[in-house]
Amino acid sequence: MDIIINSLYSNKDIFLRELISNASDALDKIRFLSLTDKEVLGEGDDAKLEIQIKLDKENKILSIRDRGIGMTKEDLIKNLGTIAKSGTSAFVEKMQTGGDLNLIGQFGVGFYSVYLVADYVEVISKHNDDKQYVWESKADGAFAISEDIWNEPLGRGTEIRLHLREEAGEYLEESKLKELVKRYSEFINFPIYIWATKEVDVEVPADEDESGEEETTESNPSEEEEVDEEEGEKKPKTKTIKEKTSEWEVLNDVKAIWLRSPKEVTDEEYTKFYRSLSKDFSEEKPLAWSHFSAEGDVEFKAVLYVPPKAPHDLYESYYNSNKSNLKLYVRRVFISDEFDELLPKYLNFLKGLVDSDTLPLNVSREMLQQHSSLKTIKKKLIRKALDMIRRIAEEDPDESNDKEKTDVEGSDKDEKKGQYTKFWNEFGKSIKLGIIEDAGNRNRLAKLLRFESTKSDGKLASLDQYISRMKSGQKDIFYLTGTSKEQLEKSPFLERLKRKNYEVIFFTDPVDEYLMQYLMEYEDKKFQNVSKEGVKLGKDSKEKELKESYKDLSKWWKDTLATENVDSVKVSNRLDQSPCVVVTSKYGWSANMERIMQSQTLSDANKQAYMRGKRVLEINPRHPIIKELRERVVKDPEDESIKQTARLMYQTALMESGFVLNDPKEFASSIYNSVKASLNVSPDAPVEEEEDTEEAEVENDVKEAETTPKGGDETGAAEDDTESYKDEL
Repeated sequence: MDIIINSLYSNKDIFLRELISNASDALDKIRFLSLTDKEVLGEGDDAKLEIQIKLDKENKILSIRDRGIGMTKEDLIKNLGTIAKSGTSAFVEKMQTGGDLNLIGQFGVGFYSVYLVADYVEVISKHNDDKQYVWESKADGAFAISEDIWNEPLGRGTEIRLHLREEAGEYLEESKLKELVKRYSEFINFPIYIWATKEVDVEVPADEDESGEEETTESNPSEEEEVDEEEGEKKPKTKTIKEKTSEWEVLNDVKAIWLRSPKEVTDEEYTKFYRSLSKDFSEEKPLAWSHFSAEGDVEFKAVLYVPPKAPHDLYESYYNSNKSNLKLYVRRVFISDEFDELLPKYLNFLKGLVDSDTLPLNVSREMLQQHSSLKTIKKKLIRKALDMIRRIAEEDPDESNDKEKTDVEGSDKDEKKGQYTKFWNEFGKSIKLGIIEDAGNRNRLAKLLRFESTKSDGKLASLDQYISRMKSGQKDIFYLTGTSKEQLEKSPFLERLKRKNYEVIFFTDPVDEYLMQYLMEYEDKKFQNVSKEGVKLGKDSKEKELKESYKDLSKWWKDTLATENVDSVKVSNRLDQSPCVVVTSKYGWSANMERIMQSQTLSDANKQAYMRGKRVLEINPRHPIIKELRERVVKDPEDESIKQTARLMYQTALMESGFVLNDPKEFASSIYNSVKASLNVSPDAPVEEEEDTEEAEVENDVKEAETTPKGGDETGAAEDDTESYKDEL
């Protein structure tokens, strides 16, 4: 509890928005239940779905009441008494790693923010299935629950009474509370009322003495009361006084945004609505939004948002979670915010709501999931969502090749600058997952793909930009996968490609390996992994001659590597400065994919062996080492030192090509043998043995101790040291 309170101390205002948000959730739940059982609402005031705020300045109490679903005794214990529940733990962990305090509501622990302003809290609640209970607690974490027999019966719902701290007196001012509601809760879907006190002018009878005094002091005849001559008598004397009166005043009379025309809604209103909807009250605006309606056989209205940041757990349980950030309404009635059938998983980072006039109200969630209209709604939502993301790129000046194409100017242009890069850094993995999972929208999603390359100068590039830079006659889109851009830039696979001015895409995310198994082509251009067989860089006039010249060396080298998983040794057309490189078959795993699969503890070893496939050693016929090796093999193909050199070169090429060595010890031994040869050290030269001097020193110490005369403290100390030394040995 202390951690939460101390984490939030700098933003005390949030307590009211969290309580109103919880009240709204409770009202949503009872309204949903009333769809199938109208009696749950009750009658009279109980049927009014609203939130009330009331002040007791004399006793320093602020009360927030709703007529929502209420809580049973068990609910009170579970929801308010269990401080260490998972949501709280997640929040504390996030705060300790520099999380945003404004996101407390997303962790389900917003209630505890009340202790920022209150030192004692009462929660009175009545659920239709239980008696009325009161939960009481101070900020020390201890609480008490008892049946409520002294407060006024609520009928149904919850009332929270905050006994405010001395330093929280500002929250006893109506103006402060009104300002907070307008700032944070203006778009809550239920009316929020405050018991407002105001001064009004009231006409009351004037005392006769006062009337006489007024007559003697007033001299202006125009201000004298007129006498109705026909009635023959004067009207009663009155005066106006100020009188205080109280009444319920509604604070959020703004019409639901999604029911209004997009032209009528300001950017500020969209941003406010996003914060209310997502419980994200950080200073950052959403990256984009889309407000639209669909008509015809299936009618619905929707507002979609791209958040400024990805949730902390977006990809942690991607395939095991049914989490959705869309709220589903049917004819303005909230149905669920856990309805994951509206969008595919890869778009579950979007926030927003859908209000359908086509879906039926009085059916179960299971029946809604099977409703025929749902597929149509989902299809349109996906299309609008992808259009919205595409628009972020189109409006970003950094993304535009032709500066005249963008119609964004001035401050708007500055605001849009770098927005797509920000989107990609937060949600790029979702786009890649979409390419893997959504075959129908694969090409649309591929247009949103971004990457760095050998020609992107550290910026993100698109596939369209890559194609616009392709060389004349180039048929394939070249790419390379690995752990980092820095590692890939040094790869031997790029040598000839860079010299011939071909652009190569860098893919450094582990998911990229899976991505490229599904993204086979784009705009009639096939993708080619330059670490695999099949790279074509145009014809070499000497290719046939070189292959014939190195035919014997290739056969000899393959035989020398008989114990390795080598399918063949070939003359390479991709190397420039490196002597050799190891490539994989076109449909086998790349070196990077092997590394990824080896790191997965539950991966199938048999499948790994099959997918690893055969390796091909490609040699550079123009490299001096390869030329010299060929000459040595011609002279003496059985020379063991040459065979050892060939194996060492293969192992070195494996490492440089990104593979993990099966036997690092053997490789190290080969390196040391090579070093010996270069230093003219005999391969059989023994390592000098170390003399056992330590044992000899101990024996001498013991002999000295035995010959030393006994007596005195020093002698005893020497004996103790010797015994300790022996024990230690």
